[in-house]
Amino acid sequence: MLPNYTSAVASRLMRYVQIDTQSDPQATTFPSTEKQKDLSRILVQELQAMGIADAAMDEYGYVYATIPATTTKKIPVLCFCSHVDTAPDCSGTGVKPILHRNYNGQPLVLPLDATQVVSVEKYPYLQEHIGKDIITASGDTLLGADDKAGVSIIMDFAQYLVSHPQVKHGTIKILFTPDEEVGRGTEKLDIARLGADFAYTLDGGKLGSFEDETFSADGVTIQINGVIAHPGYAKGKMVNALKIAGDIISALPKTHLTPETTEGRAGFIHPLRIEGLAEKATLEFLIRDFETARLEAHESLLRELTDRVMADYPGASYYFVVQEQYRNMKEVLQQYPFAADYAAEAYRRAKLPFIQEPVRGGTDGSRLSFMGLPCPNIFTGMQAIHSKEEWVGVHDMERAVEALVQLVQVWEENHGDLA
Repeated sequence: MLPNYTSAVASRLMRYVQIDTQSDPQATTFPSTEKQKDLSRILVQELQAMGIADAAMDEYGYVYATIPATTTKKIPVLCFCSHVDTAPDCSGTGVKPILHRNYNGQPLVLPLDATQVVSVEKYPYLQEHIGKDIITASGDTLLGADDKAGVSIIMDFAQYLVSHPQVKHGTIKILFTPDEEVGRGTEKLDIARLGADFAYTLDGGKLGSFEDETFSADGVTIQINGVIAHPGYAKGKMVNALKIAGDIISALPKTHLTPETTEGRAGFIHPLRIEGLAEKATLEFLIRDFETARLEAHESLLRELTDRVMADYPGASYYFVVQEQYRNMKEVLQQYPFAADYAAEAYRRAKLPFIQEPVRGGTDGSRLSFMGLPCPNIFTGMQAIHSKEEWVGVHDMERAVEALVQLVQVWEENHGDLA
């Protein structure tokens, strides 16, 4: 463990998760919800109280801060980033976190909904936390460790560096973003103001995980235009857009190319949202694969299925729109292998496993990498994210702080004067 370090990650997380920062995928504003700024303002105040004078939030809710270098070497500027928003999948209002000290291995029945049970049987990784502290919500909301665990880790890391100037490191940038959960986390980011050369997101899972590969991602919207008529006199006239939408969903593969039947490196077509009336209906899909070229094949299949269904509904029409969302960060990071190598060495010094694996999803790091800021992902410990059974191990968060302190020193030792 770090010398002269009294961890505050648990208390930070317990405070931060009680602030509702849920983002809204249907909003057109940025950030999608103003309440995300409530946490960002607090983070700015706490950073300034540490002595980080330039900590500030901009009009969009981004928090920028700088920890000055403690070395005379010319070091690439490193950024550490987490997002403040929580997922819209599950309520984030009125979160009541519970700190379970010395977890004993028994099922945890969450008090506000007895159907929500956190157990070793459901979550085998929990076995590794017996005798350690874990944090859950109370059963009626998510916890928000995704990604307030990352926020807490970065804040504790910042406190450690400020209070231990003997630790040699280059200039460090801190970035907290809004709207990551709705895919807009870097939309208004001022990359020039950030002024970093490389970055690491703190948005990963179990202890020792390191991720430098994500899905490539597109979104597809299918708008179906039916033919409306009075239902009492609709024979031979009405073409119901809702029935067409239902047939398209029914035509999708059931044993492959779905989130519920794939794992590892297999991609999928995922119907995310449907809305409409008999006259007009809209379907929204997520298209995911680790190979960017395969996205087009999945989209072609979806279009072919749609054409087959539409052939049974003369008079109806549709629009098929593909929107690029993000790309596999590996396409960028493979040009900078030292970003992973330095992390591996930092984990080794912290006596952590180094588990390199792809993310079946995306992070802000996906977009940041393609914005010229190569950005792999580091663990936080969060588990069962986006659900009422979400939990995180305090030990994992503390070890992530240690990994970051080691990481900035590895960069200082190995990459000095090479920027």
